[in-house]
Amino acid sequence: MPSEESMPSRTNGRSNGRSKVKELGLFARNFVKHPRMLGSVIPSSRFLIERVLSEVDWDRARILVEYGPGVGTFTREILERLHPDGALVVFETNPDFVEHLHESISDPRLHVVHASAATVHDALRTRGMEAADYLISGIPFSTLPAQVREQVLTATRAVLDPRGAFLIYQFASRVLLRDLQRIFSDVRRSYEPLNVFPAQVFFCRP
Repeated sequence: MPSEESMPSRTNGRSNGRSKVKELGLFARNFVKHPRMLGSVIPSSRFLIERVLSEVDWDRARILVEYGPGVGTFTREILERLHPDGALVVFETNPDFVEHLHESISDPRLHVVHASAATVHDALRTRGMEAADYLISGIPFSTLPAQVREQVLTATRAVLDPRGAFLIYQFASRVLLRDLQRIFSDVRRSYEPLNVFPAQVFFCRP
């Protein structure tokens, strides 16, 4: 398993045009190498981002977790909306994406963890965080081995604040829905067609 890293990144702000092209290239190259890990050939659309993040109570949220940040498409939008005293802990297993996040985002609220989402409990405790207000995931659960999927979902449920939610966007969902309904008490499903590919969105309460 990759070793864990956590450090602020180096440059700040939204991506400009040149960096956007670089990110698209990086994302596409990694999709070719690891299609089962990404699920889509390009990053998420602004429509999908808005649908997912509209569920967050930004006045209350202080600790957010993101699984599978990739090139930081959701990450940047979360940081734009996150309270100044908040923290965002992102879990990424792809070393190319980990390096890109460190180099492209400079924000002391961001913690990049180079490890599986299944380690979320220990990663939060190491940083003095007992629970997460919201967890957001874009990892393709349908391609994970059943045992790993179970570990991630169980760990997520364990660290989720009782008032919080687990927000997921997926491109294949039949297996995942069954598991979510077994582990979480309340699961709602939505759909965002304006994305490549159209995405299923799940809102899960503990």
